[in-house]
Amino acid sequence: MRSFNYEKQWNDLMTPEIVSLLTSIHEFKGQQALFMESKSDTLTQLMEVAKIQSTDASNRIEGIHTSNDRLKKIVMDKTMPKTRNEREIAGYRDVLTTIHESYDYLPVKSSIMLQLHRDLYKFAGSSIGGNFKVGDNIIGEYDDEGNETVRFKPVSAWETPSAIDELCKAYEKTIHNTTMDPLLVIPMFILDFLCIHPFSDGNGRMSRLLTLLLLYRNDYIVGKYISIEKLINDSKDTYYETLQKSSAGWHEENNDYKPFLEYLLGVIVAAYREFASRVFILSSSGMSKPERIREVIKNHLGKITKSEIMERCPDISQTTVQRTLKDLQNSNEIIKIGDGRYTTYVWNRENE
Repeated sequence: MRSFNYEKQWNDLMTPEIVSLLTSIHEFKGQQALFMESKSDTLTQLMEVAKIQSTDASNRIEGIHTSNDRLKKIVMDKTMPKTRNEREIAGYRDVLTTIHESYDYLPVKSSIMLQLHRDLYKFAGSSIGGNFKVGDNIIGEYDDEGNETVRFKPVSAWETPSAIDELCKAYEKTIHNTTMDPLLVIPMFILDFLCIHPFSDGNGRMSRLLTLLLLYRNDYIVGKYISIEKLINDSKDTYYETLQKSSAGWHEENNDYKPFLEYLLGVIVAAYREFASRVFILSSSGMSKPERIREVIKNHLGKITKSEIMERCPDISQTTVQRTLKDLQNSNEIIKIGDGRYTTYVWNRENE
């Protein structure tokens, strides 16, 4: 079984690109503290939106979904799940809530992973929840004709419990006994977790929940307010591509963490930028609701949907958004593209 020694990777990972991403995140983290002190009402609104988006996106990556109306009711705990997909969505909701509310009390241990995985499947009526895999598994992909090829062969079932224990020990040792930036260690840990692939099912969703847990425990809590899972889902082709690149040679301890590390740090930077933008729009004093909608569209490069506008302004009703969009079209400040569910809007920069 391979060993886990994160300190050994330090010098190779400190490329100019990674250093730049780390610097940006550290700067945003300083702003985070100021926002939290002065914008508590705004942050509550952002948290509610992010929880829905995170639950939807992380499950959607795995092909698990339901209607938007049912999703919101399940996440807000206003209905019971009816289908297998909805039961798994409800499980994710509860684990996400546990991490949001209790991350300080959830150390990085295999026993904690098993409890979180148990709760992920608590509505599913399945015996796999809370247990490591009992049979060997593979990470495969299917071509257009339905033929499966093996992309990666994870750690065998009999080695999995000890591999996870060693992984957790290596993480804790590095975090507590070195000056190595946690933002370097977290993506390496997540990649190793996925290469071990410790569960029969739910490894992808668990990896994203663990990403949030590790970020929160190191005081990077942007994922509470901006959905990191949604940013991953929006770039999932790159997500899978970097996972594949960074897992090559993993069993021989010859893999390159940099592709996945750069990807995940880029996602965190994007989350912080979105966080700053949304807080500014939500908390702009003296600005009416139509003016805030106008600013959202004006400051967005490219096309934007009505639902995306509402995500950025969760305190504004759909009626107000629709009326404002109509007024902005009439004044030729925005351009409407398409019809029905595919309708988007873009700021008319020819008038500037």
